[in-house]
Amino acid sequence: EVQLVESGGGLVQPGGSLRLSCAASGFTFSNYHMSWVRQAPGKGLEWVSYISSGRDTTYYADSVKGRFTISRDNAKNTLYLQMNSLKTEDTAVYSCATGVNYATMTHRGQGTQVTVSS
Repeated sequence: EVQLVESGGGLVQPGGSLRLSCAASGFTFSNYHMSWVRQAPGKGLEWVSYISSGRDTTYYADSVKGRFTISRDNAKNTLYLQMNSLKTEDTAVYSCATGVNYATMTHRGQGTQVTVSS
């Protein structure tokens, strides 16, 4: 059974930082491109970032470029998202997912809440 379990969310002030983790199991993690997506209240799913299986290619949405960094540890079957200089508009539920877009996404985790507020 495929499982994607996110952790690391919480409440942080604007300008703060958080590091999200996604523990993967039930599939060969190192073979899959992986993504972070987010959904803010009342809004649709936004693709935040993805990283290729071999870590040689990354993508960032314009809204997070220069502030977020995606990484992965294939030996630990874990995906990460380092989020710096957080803004109130970054408030959302963040999930990890397999694939790089809607067409290739096969599984998505339950997500972890990130709230940026003073």
